[in-house]
Amino acid sequence: MTLPTLPVLSLFESLAQQKGSPEAVSVSPTSLKGVVASWVDSLVEQSCSALVWAKFPRGEAWQAELLRCVALLPDDRQVYALGSASDEAAAPLMAPLDGDTILASSEHQPVTVQLQGDNPLRREFFFMVVSKEFCGLIVGQRVKVKRVSSELAAESTVDGVDRRNMLMVSCAMGWAEVQPLLKLLESILETQTEEISDGTLAEMTIAGCLERWRSQLTAWNLPENIEAVAPVAAGLMNRQIYRQEDLWQRMMVHRKQAEMVDRLQGQNEVLLQTVRSKDEFLSTVGQELRTPLTNMKTALTLLNSPNIKPPQRQRYMDLLVRECDRQTALIRSLLDLVNLDQMGERETLQAICLSDVVPGVVSTYQPLAEEKGVRLAYTIPDSLPPIACLIPWLRQIVMGLMYNGVKFTPPGGQVWVKAKQQGDFLQLEIKDTGIGISVQEIPKIFDRFYRVRQVGGVDLGGAGLGLTIVQQLLLRCGGSISVKSRPGEGSVFSVMMPIYVYR
Repeated sequence: MTLPTLPVLSLFESLAQQKGSPEAVSVSPTSLKGVVASWVDSLVEQSCSALVWAKFPRGEAWQAELLRCVALLPDDRQVYALGSASDEAAAPLMAPLDGDTILASSEHQPVTVQLQGDNPLRREFFFMVVSKEFCGLIVGQRVKVKRVSSELAAESTVDGVDRRNMLMVSCAMGWAEVQPLLKLLESILETQTEEISDGTLAEMTIAGCLERWRSQLTAWNLPENIEAVAPVAAGLMNRQIYRQEDLWQRMMVHRKQAEMVDRLQGQNEVLLQTVRSKDEFLSTVGQELRTPLTNMKTALTLLNSPNIKPPQRQRYMDLLVRECDRQTALIRSLLDLVNLDQMGERETLQAICLSDVVPGVVSTYQPLAEEKGVRLAYTIPDSLPPIACLIPWLRQIVMGLMYNGVKFTPPGGQVWVKAKQQGDFLQLEIKDTGIGISVQEIPKIFDRFYRVRQVGGVDLGGAGLGLTIVQQLLLRCGGSISVKSRPGEGSVFSVMMPIYVYR
């Protein structure tokens, strides 16, 4: 009768079965790497001649520690890096290094040992050091977890480290503890190795490597009389690892709390600024609404005078009409602003041809322009591609700019509209020969309620919200607006609107 073959234990499982071995602790990959780095630092400081076996997760951060070991022992092939296809397929346990981080480099590379995919070490990572001064092994095993939803996976990630990838870690100290684990590793390499090479891609065999490091161990003649001390040292090391993990977790919690405080402070400042802006807006609205009402009340009072003459009566009647129109324009503009604020971040934009909208808007201002003695013209080629916008938005944009152009252009002047393609945008240019804008005023003309109050001693009226609404509409469709102007030479408003992309 053939007896069933017993499965080969892994390093973690074999260490757990050793008498007096410390209890494994659950730590993050960051903590494991920190312990490995401290061991490498000790080897570098003591200039130890050592044999090193390592099986690390893929990633630059771990590769840097291997290269540091190679730099320590540049002349002998004494650093062995193990890996397998299953490790390459697994998700990385740590975030990549920052762009400014420079990996340690060496002219020599570790001896690489590629294991079969289904090997006893496939879920383990370890770092084993054997020298005359120090012998130790730290080994971590992946914790098996069930698949979770993407929402739970996002919640389990802290500072770029997936908390689902926690490792059960244990360690062994002293040659008496490490020797049987090294023998187990040798047996696994003898049966599970697929290929092996050094940094120069020279042909090598696992048998040659075994002979090389066994000869080195024999020459060192390591003592085995420290069995009583090794378990205590391993227990101390495990407790130190657990303590480091606890400190790391506390640091992550404090960091997250600090980031949350920063975010809350930023949000609070935004809210305070919003409240201040609303208060300023309401104050300005109140003043703007009160001014025409005061003027109308004054005119009505004067109209009731028994000694008023017909020319004065007509002047006061014109004032009432003008202030009523101003009040109506202000209320209409305020309603437009409210609708914009209540609108979503971006509506479903449509493909609109400028030639279908702009000529009609220009023609509506033809009677007003003829009455004032201003000439209107436009050039909108039919061949231009459509823009991404909404028809009501486009009409309001053109109307706002045309109204300003006609209002601020004296008799005998001109206002014309031209359109052309500029890369992925269409440029709509509204040019006039009006009074122009001073350099100091140009940055303010898109502010709410800003308007030119006096031109040659005459108040041209207006709510001071037209250009604000135009700018907000353009921002919502991905466009922009700019202006060039000089006093007495007119103004040029350039509107850039994105070309519609068919999907």
